[in-house]
Amino acid sequence: MIWLIGKNGLLGQEVENMLKQEKLPYTATGREIDITDINNLQNFSDGLDFDWIINCAAYTAVDNAEKDCDNAFRLNHHAVANLAQTTKKKDAKIIHISTDYVFDGKKNDRYAEDDFTAPLNIYGKSKLAGEEALTEWEKSFILRTSWLFGHNKNNFVKTMINLFNTREQIKVINDQFGLPTYTKDLAKIIKRIIYKKNVDFGIYHCCNSGEKISWFDFATEIYLQAKELGIVTKNPQVIPIPTSEYNQIALRPHNSCMATNKIQKALDFSIPSWKNALKRFLETEAAK
Repeated sequence: MIWLIGKNGLLGQEVENMLKQEKLPYTATGREIDITDINNLQNFSDGLDFDWIINCAAYTAVDNAEKDCDNAFRLNHHAVANLAQTTKKKDAKIIHISTDYVFDGKKNDRYAEDDFTAPLNIYGKSKLAGEEALTEWEKSFILRTSWLFGHNKNNFVKTMINLFNTREQIKVINDQFGLPTYTKDLAKIIKRIIYKKNVDFGIYHCCNSGEKISWFDFATEIYLQAKELGIVTKNPQVIPIPTSEYNQIALRPHNSCMATNKIQKALDFSIPSWKNALKRFLETEAAK
C-alpha cells in the first residue's frame, strides 16, 4: 500500500488522481496528521501496512519563510526526519519532493544532482536540511523539482492568466532562470519509480525539458498560448524587469536550471518539454 502525505497540495492532488487512475491501493492524509510530531506520526503509521510513502507536504511560501523560519524548518526538515524514522521502522520506501532552491544559482550550466548546494534563503536551507535528514534512510528517493504548475491550486500560470485578463500592464522578472514543471508530468515520474523495480535510490532532478527560461519568457509563452486558445482575451503590455525592481523578501538563485539526464536514464523515459506541458495544461483548462 502507498501512503500519500500532503494530499491537498498542488502536487498532492495530482498524485492522488494518478493513484486513483492506476487503481493502486493507497491512503492519503493532509493536516489531520501532524508529521512534525513524531508521536502523532508513529501512532498513526503503526496502524498502517504500507510499502511506500510519497511525501508532498512542504512549507513552500518562500518569502514568508524568511520571517517564519521555525515553521519552515519544522515542516521541511524536522517532519522529514520523522518520516525517515517511520519508513525505516516499516522497512518501506519513500519518495520525497525537494527543490531547485538548494542551489545558489552561480553556475552558468544546468545543475546536476551531485553539484554543490548552497541555498540563498530560509526555504532552500530548510529543504536541504530535509534532504540531509532523509539520506539517513537508504530506501529514499529525493526528487528536486522547480517552478511547479498544475490545475488544482493557484500557481504562476494561473496567476498570469488572471493578470492578462485584468491588467493593462504586467511586470515580470527576466533575470531568474530555470525550468517549469507540470504536476501531471511529475506524477508520471513518481508512478514510473513505483512500478519500475530496479531504480537506484538517491537524488534525482525532475522538471520539464527544453531550453532554460526566465519568468518573463515563461509569462510570454503563457500569453501566446492562452491567447490562441481564447483563455486570454485582452492585450496587456508585458514588461521585463530585473529582480532588483521587484519586491521579494527572500533571495532567489539567478540560475536554478536542472539537468534531468539521470532520471530519464533511470526510468527509460523522455520528459516532455515545458512548452508541450504548458500546451496540455492550457488545453485542459480551456475545456473546463
